[in-house]
Amino acid sequence: MSTHGAAAATRSRAWSAWLVVCVVWGTTYLAIKVALETIPPFVMGGLRYVIAGALLAAILRARGHRLPARSTWGTSAVISLFMIGFGNGGVVWAEQSVPSGLTAVLIGTSPFWMTGVDALLRTRQRPHARQWIGLAIGFLGIVILVLPDVTAGGEVGRNFGWGVVAVQLACAGWAVGSAYTKRHTLPGDVLGSAALQMIFGGIIMMIAATVLGEWPHVSWNTKTTAAFAYLTIFGSLIAFACFSYALKHMDVAIVSLYSYVNPVIAVALGTLLLGEPFNVRMLVAAAVIVAGILVVRQGNGP
Repeated sequence: MSTHGAAAATRSRAWSAWLVVCVVWGTTYLAIKVALETIPPFVMGGLRYVIAGALLAAILRARGHRLPARSTWGTSAVISLFMIGFGNGGVVWAEQSVPSGLTAVLIGTSPFWMTGVDALLRTRQRPHARQWIGLAIGFLGIVILVLPDVTAGGEVGRNFGWGVVAVQLACAGWAVGSAYTKRHTLPGDVLGSAALQMIFGGIIMMIAATVLGEWPHVSWNTKTTAAFAYLTIFGSLIAFACFSYALKHMDVAIVSLYSYVNPVIAVALGTLLLGEPFNVRMLVAAAVIVAGILVVRQGNGP
């Protein structure tokens, strides 16, 4: 195959991987909500990622791939702490009190955190006025989205508020992990690195589950077992590997557009299958958040 043909094939595979991320990660919010019915959040996340990472590592070894050298394990562990420990851990903990569709919409604020973290790490370039305006617009969208529920009062309102905070911690963790990844590129096979990160991330979440005393509360039924299996095979093994592949072969700005697609799928599934609320306020808030993201991206320049 010619160099041009090989490049075209790589681009095609990268776009296919990105589409898998868009669709599968959009459905995982529903699966998480279902699995949480009998499986505590950090137990679910920890087992999910350890199993998926081990399966991917076994597949790669069977196909003759070498796994990352031990000298890279420290970097992988740091990435896992932020992107999986905080990133996914915050999401699964939040969905105990926040509807799955609403969680996905709130995760759509990740570009704001990416911009903020990038600004803190840069020494010569700070956010432009347009970026600050975009951040303010996006924050207004979040307020419109969550304020009525946060101020509802009582235990439900408090739990919802803590869930919103957990989602924002998840966004912050993902942003820090992404920034760290950019500055500490791991050598070797991207899928091998993904397997290692999933294993480390799963171990971190299982440690959290142990500290929080979640293990005695685990139980399984047909529905939650099916949801857990879907999260492990499709949400982690397949989609996380696809995300890593797309991130290596596509511009990060293009890859991050999955965050526009996921909320649409999650809201639709949550409304249709779980009877979660969907109203005009949510639609307006989502539109405001998207407007803020677009303003921030324009402020980043070409």
